[in-house]
Amino acid sequence: MSLWLRVSTGVLALFATQVAATDLALRPVVRPATPVALSQSAGYSADVIRPQARPALARTAEVPPVTEISANPGYNDWVRAFYRRARAGGISEATLKRAFSGAQYLPDVIRRDRNQSEFTKTLWDYLDSAASDARIRNGKAALQKYASTLNAIEKRYGVDKEVVAAVWGLESAYGSYRGDTDIVSALSTLAFDGRRGAFFEQQLVAALGILQSGDVAPRNMTGSWAGAMGHTQFIPTSYLDYAVDFNGDGRRDIWSDDPTDALASTAAYLAQFGWVSGMPWGVEVKIPQGFDYTLADRKTLRMPSDWARLGITDMSGKPVRDFGSASILLPAGAQGAAFMIFKNFEVIERYNTADAYVIGVGHLSDRLKGAGPIQSDWPRGDRALTFAERKELQDRLTRAGFSTQGIDGRIGPNTIDAVRSYQQSAGLIPDGYPSLRLLQRLR
Repeated sequence: MSLWLRVSTGVLALFATQVAATDLALRPVVRPATPVALSQSAGYSADVIRPQARPALARTAEVPPVTEISANPGYNDWVRAFYRRARAGGISEATLKRAFSGAQYLPDVIRRDRNQSEFTKTLWDYLDSAASDARIRNGKAALQKYASTLNAIEKRYGVDKEVVAAVWGLESAYGSYRGDTDIVSALSTLAFDGRRGAFFEQQLVAALGILQSGDVAPRNMTGSWAGAMGHTQFIPTSYLDYAVDFNGDGRRDIWSDDPTDALASTAAYLAQFGWVSGMPWGVEVKIPQGFDYTLADRKTLRMPSDWARLGITDMSGKPVRDFGSASILLPAGAQGAAFMIFKNFEVIERYNTADAYVIGVGHLSDRLKGAGPIQSDWPRGDRALTFAERKELQDRLTRAGFSTQGIDGRIGPNTIDAVRSYQQSAGLIPDGYPSLRLLQRLR
């Protein structure tokens, strides 16, 4: 599954996929960090429930010397050394031979990995694509076409079929853009490259485990350049831990034109991380004048009735139902839409931790249920900060006495807290929003 670093309240940039005007896959990308189902990036946790055991991986004898499989001699040497490590992880000689017969070093994968941080997109532009007319129309058509399958999945796992469809819509445009990159080639290229070698090597070993289990043939294991696979873009470790055989054909097939196993696997994943049936992901709300914006923090949890006593209501002016404890999210600061978010927001975060992605899934699912667009205005005159500007913002905040605990161009909780502290000291609305205007003020 999508596996990337947390983008917390107020973060608008860091999206690596360029989305055309047509209904293509839409994915905000900010990360790899640590392994899926093992990291807090995009749905990974060290203490995850593991509903399905990994396939047994047979140990075998010494693998003979690897033949030259690439014009890159360094890559060939790396593959030889990797064979020994893979065998220690239980990958058989036969699996290794099949997997690397036809695999190759992919320079374009390295180019795309290096360029991720420079792509920027504002939240509102992202949501315009996430819940475009085409995506909504195609999503409703998919719900109708696969109604019996999605109803059965919803009944089994308790996850709204529209939420499953929304993940499908954003990850692969309902199966039309699953990626055609050879996964063994991509992951071995990224592991050889070394920048995040340990992570991608783990994903490569997991991919080989999938091949060894017989769920898919090596050259049919295709997906994105970063190793995400199938209709809903599982990465290999998440596949091993969460993919299910819902149609009962003996294989957990997320690659075929039939999306059944992929959709069920997505629902199973969300259910395992605590999806609460009948609870919204979030509700758009009105913020009253005089509101204490320091309360708009993920750590501040109150029941909706308690927020109502502070003047926060839904867009019709009524108190939000007490679905459970909730926090207030201002993804574009005080000048944009505000949301009261619930536990299911956190569950979607396990799939991809970018706030924009979670809002995109949630809002698209609402639209597929028949709800209208987001009512509040966005600060459309703003633009997203570039990677260099995000680093500059962190540097200037830190030098001004508001430490961001590091200067890495990633806007996370520490940077948001620093922005908020600076805003309070300067008599500004402390909404934690890292805008271009704020950077210009710091200059």
